[in-house]
Formats: sequence, C-alpha cells, structure tokens
Amino acid sequence: MDEILSAMRCWLADGQPVAHVRILSARGSTPREEGAFMLVTPGTQAGTIGGGRLEWECVADARMLLATGGPAVERDIVLGPDMGQCCGGAVRVRIERADPAVFDTLAHEVAAVRAAWPPLLLFGAGHVGRALARALAPLPLRLVWIDPRGEEFGVVPDGVEARITADWEGAIAAAPPGAGVLVLTPSHALDALIVAAALERGDFRYVGLIGSKTKRRRFESGFRTLGLSEERIATLVCPVGDRGIRDKRPEIIAALVAAEIVETLLQERPVREGGA
Repeated sequence: MDEILSAMRCWLADGQPVAHVRILSARGSTPREEGAFMLVTPGTQAGTIGGGRLEWECVADARMLLATGGPAVERDIVLGPDMGQCCGGAVRVRIERADPAVFDTLAHEVAAVRAAWPPLLLFGAGHVGRALARALAPLPLRLVWIDPRGEEFGVVPDGVEARITADWEGAIAAAPPGAGVLVLTPSHALDALIVAAALERGDFRYVGLIGSKTKRRRFESGFRTLGLSEERIATLVCPVGDRGIRDKRPEIIAALVAAEIVETLLQERPVREGGA
C-alpha cells in the first residue's frame, strides 16, 4: 500500500493524470475483495484488483477516461458471462480521476488499514533473521526487528522498524494482545528467556522459536520448572515453518516461516486475554 501512495505522490508532483479504480462490491467468488483498488496512469499502474481480463479491461477504461476527461463511471461486471473468467462471482467497479482530494482520502484509508495490522516482534538479526525480514516485509504486518548488534542488520527493508537494543523485556511488555513473537537469537539462553516471557503473557497470537524438536523438548522442561502450564507451553511453535521440507538454506526457511505467519497471525481468530 505504501508503494501505491508513493507512486501517486510522484505522479501528482509530475502532473501526470491518474485514475483510481476500486471494487465497490464483490459477490461470490472474485479475484479480489471489496475495497481493493489500483491507480492507473497513461503508461503504468500500481496495485491490483485481481488481474486477468477484469483488470485488463478496467485499466483500458481508466486510460480512456484519462484521455477524454470524462466523468467517473461505475460498472457491474459478472465475471463469467462478461469476462469469460471462471470465478463465478460479480463485482461493481468505480473508475474516477484521482485528484488531490482522492489522494488524501486514500492516504487516510491506508493509514487506518496499517494501524490494524498485527505487530510481529522478530528477535535476531543473523542470517536467518535477515532472510526473514526480507520475506516478511511485504506482508500486512507491523514488523519490529530487534537485536543489540547494529552491524548485523545490513539493509533494513522498507516498512520494517529496526531496533538496536538489548531490552527484549521492554519489547515483550509493550506489545499489544494479539501480536506475534518470533525468536532466533544467537543465544539459546536468551531464546529461552524471551519465549518464556512471551508464553507467560498468554495473549500473543503466535510465539515461534527457531530450532529442532530436541531444542523444544529441552525448553519445555525448563518452562515446566518455571511453572508455566502445559496449555501455555503447547502454544509454542517450534520448529517454525515445519512442513516436512528439510532444507536449511535461510531463504527457504524464511519462505516456510512466512507461510506459517500468514496462517497463524494474519488470519482472523479469537485472541485470549490472559487465562491459563
């Protein structure tokens, strides 16, 4: 979303005409949901309403509107009969010229959407941490990347907040309910402390720890000694990204964990407020 707004700022500053294409409603099986939008100029575009012939025709309509200076238009499209797409659903699409007022509305909308993104605390900036930051950066997350070793971060991806700090306790305490925690520091002792604090809170949606099943068993024993309940311990995800693929390359691990994050943190489900 930030990339779309950044592109629009450049286009408006350059005086390029821009069209705003939005799905007003979606019924049945459709490529994108209500509210999805894209921006179109005479020569390029940003964002998507789902691709395929639907998007292709809407881009053409948007460029025609920009060329003629006509008024906003709305189209009711049944994807099967009208577009030959097999989705089976229907959409209502609005196409309008995007003036500064439209941009302001979009900017506020994007800010509200971003505010609702779940935070994910990523502890560790080693080789897997760097691969994970790159893999997770495009996802709808507020990614906070934490490590006291500033030299380990390298290039921080756009949209990622890097914190050079050893105050993991403060980060865990300040995280809101429903956040996620992903732990992969170079110290197993530190891993255990962070994970124990996260599990003790009991209201995180995801607590993941990199490591083997042997590491998990050792950590579980320590957590029981600390008095953590079996229910809390069972919520720990370790190994992370475990899909039966035995590939230890950082980029592969990152891809598998990113899929896991989508499933566990980005899908709607109830969040417990404390409790056993």
